[in-house]
Parts: sequence; structure tokens; C-alpha cells
Amino acid sequence: MQQNQDDFHDDRAILDIHDMPKFWPWVGLSLQHMFSMFGSTVIVPLLVGLSPSIALFSSGVGTLLHIMITKRKIPAYMGSSFAFILPMTALMKTTGYPGIAQGVIGVGLVYLLVALIIWLVGSDWVDKILPPIVVGPIVMVIGLSLAGSAATDAMMKNGRYDLEYFMVALFTLFLAIFFNMVFKGFIGLIPILLAIVCGYTLSVFLGMVDINAINNAAWFQMPAFEIPGISYHFKINWQAIISITPIAFVTMTEHMGHIMVLNEITGRNFFKDPGLNRTLAGDGTASLFAGLVGGPAVTSYGENIGVMAITKIHSVYVLMGAAMFAILFSFVHKLNVLIMQMPLPVIGGISFLLFGTIATSGIQVMVENRVDLGLKRNLMIASSVMVIGVGNAYLQIGPSFQFTGLALATIIGIVLNLILPPKAASEIEQEVKMHTNE
Repeated sequence: MQQNQDDFHDDRAILDIHDMPKFWPWVGLSLQHMFSMFGSTVIVPLLVGLSPSIALFSSGVGTLLHIMITKRKIPAYMGSSFAFILPMTALMKTTGYPGIAQGVIGVGLVYLLVALIIWLVGSDWVDKILPPIVVGPIVMVIGLSLAGSAATDAMMKNGRYDLEYFMVALFTLFLAIFFNMVFKGFIGLIPILLAIVCGYTLSVFLGMVDINAINNAAWFQMPAFEIPGISYHFKINWQAIISITPIAFVTMTEHMGHIMVLNEITGRNFFKDPGLNRTLAGDGTASLFAGLVGGPAVTSYGENIGVMAITKIHSVYVLMGAAMFAILFSFVHKLNVLIMQMPLPVIGGISFLLFGTIATSGIQVMVENRVDLGLKRNLMIASSVMVIGVGNAYLQIGPSFQFTGLALATIIGIVLNLILPPKAASEIEQEVKMHTNE
């Protein structure tokens, strides 16, 4: 795995990190990324009671900030984080957004503080605590833990199974696979976007899309900015800060998992270059900005990582284009509403492929590094990580602080890797018997 990007070009990629596409392919590829992340990014504010348009705006600006801070070396998209939904929902009923803002700003500051500490002490410890036997299963968990969400989107209408929904999801999935396998040239680079458009069109004919809402929407509308000292009076609320800020340590673990996936997809080591301190600083600055303008905390997105894994388009310029489209669409209200009408089965169908691709990247990590699952040590680590992570066996501390299945699985994998001996006692005994018999 490459540590320094400056002289490295991944020939496996159609467009590597610093490759700039031509204008029209650039537009299509960026729209593909924006459509892929849109559903999840607007679901969070809709569940909490925030403005989807400001979430879209802050995700776009946050992505540009992250790319700038990481010196244009990491193709990552920042979207609304699901980890903060519970405390944000509770605060929305008591303090309103001013309380949420302080928690989100606190999250950003915690990220920046940890980034500063890592910058001072270095990150050589990362390779020690995250060998392939830990990384592989964690990457698989990142994809597989989202499988339930994809299946629910694909099958369930208002909490009940809907065959028509599932048919639309399968139609979208099969088209994405077909476009991937059959088309070449520019069309072959945007299979996800084409599948989403086709699935959306079918949903319109089946009456799953509220056309009147799109027709009646105004063309332009200012996002609902919430700026401290301007939109509301700023007063420190320690309860709000404490209820949200500690979750930053959970999302940091998830962030490291996403960086692991990007390492494998792009053939680089982003923990070394540009460094974990910069990746955390990028995430932290993005959340800090979101809290200052009215958005939720943000984090890197698995959907966009899945798109890169499928298309082999790793260009940061494509991600920058997606961010700029997100900012633009946050002001173009009719387009905003058009995308907000995206049917869940379309999202679910495309997610089957995106999340599955991430999971298979984890398998590839173990295969390429020749991880021996015949060793009990490796088997114990991989088995524990995968079942805890995929099963989402979370650790709940207090009413709002929760270590998700992914975060808990990552911590357990790291701990087991550090404390377990290279071989089990029974394996050592067996080796001794074999040598004695010889």
C-alpha cells in the first residue's frame, strides 16, 4: 500500500485521485455522486426536524473544506451523520436548534482537538492496531451493517411489506448491474446515475412520486440558515453540549473504518499521507461549519465510497463537483423537492449494490494479505468483529450515548488483536507433538 501519493498513480482506476475529467463527463459523474448521497443526507434532518436544504448546503461546503484540508488527496463526501439522531431529536423538542448547534460545534472541536494530539504524537500506532485481520472484517461490517437499511427501503411501505416497492428496487438493482456490465465509454462510467433515473421514472408511472409537490414548488428559495448571534441569541447550554459531543468518539471510529476502505480501493495509505490528523481535522471542520449555519453533524459517506468502488472513478474533482451541485441544489428549491421525492425502493435497490461492494472490499483485504483463518487467533477476531458489527450489538451508556455496532466491533477487534497471543495453546501443543513425532 502506497504511503506517499505524490509520485503514485493507481493504474487500476479509470480516473485516479488527481485525474481531472472532461467537462461533460465531469458533470455526469458528479451528479451520480450527489444523487447517491442525497437520500441519506436529507433523511437525517427530516427525522430530526431540521431543514433538508441547509443539510444539503452544509454537506457540500463541508466536503469542499474536507478536500482542502486533506490537500486534495482523499476523495470523500461529507453527509449528515445518523449517529446523532437520538440526542438531536430530544434537543429539538426542548432547546430547539440553538442547543443542537452547540452540540454539533462541540463535535467539531473534539475532532480538531484529537487531530492536534495525533499531529503531536504521530500516527505510527495505526498500523499496529489495525492489521489486515482487523481491517478486513471491519470493512465488511461497514457494508453489511447497512444491509438491513437497504432491505427496509426496498421492501417496506409505511411499515408494511409492499411487493410493488420490492419490484422497483429489484428493477433498479438489475439495471445498475446491467449498465455496469454492458456499457462502455462515458455511459459505462455513470451506471449508478442511469439506474437511479430509470428507477425514478418507473416510480413516477407507478404513482410513487408526488408530482403536484414538484409542480407547486418555487424554483428558488434561500436555505433556512440558523446562525448564532443573528438567527438566535447564543447562550451556552452545557446539557446540550454533553448530550451530543461525546458521540464524536463513536463517529471517529466509523471515520477510521471509512478511511480503511478508501485505502484499499485507491491503493494508498491515507493514515500516513495526508495523515490521520488531517482526515480528522477535515471531518471536524465540516461539522463545525454545519453547526454555525444550521445543519447537523456530518461524516464521510459509505454510499459514495461504494460508487467509487464500482465505477473506479476516484477523482477528487468529481467529489468537488458533487459538492458544488449540492450547494447549488440547496438554493434551487424545485430541484431540491424533485430529489426529495426520490422513492425509497429506488434508494434501497441501488444500496444493495453500493453496500455490497463495500463488504466485498473487506474480503479482498483479507485475500490479498493472505490472512490465515485457520489460525484460532484470526478466527476469533474476525468472527467477533463481524457478528457484533453486523448484528449491531451496541453499547448504551445513559439515555443518549451509544456505541454503534460498527464502533463497538472496531474497538473489540483492536483490543483482541493487541491482547491475543500469535497462537492458541492447543495449536502450540499440536506443533510440539508434530516435532516430537518427527
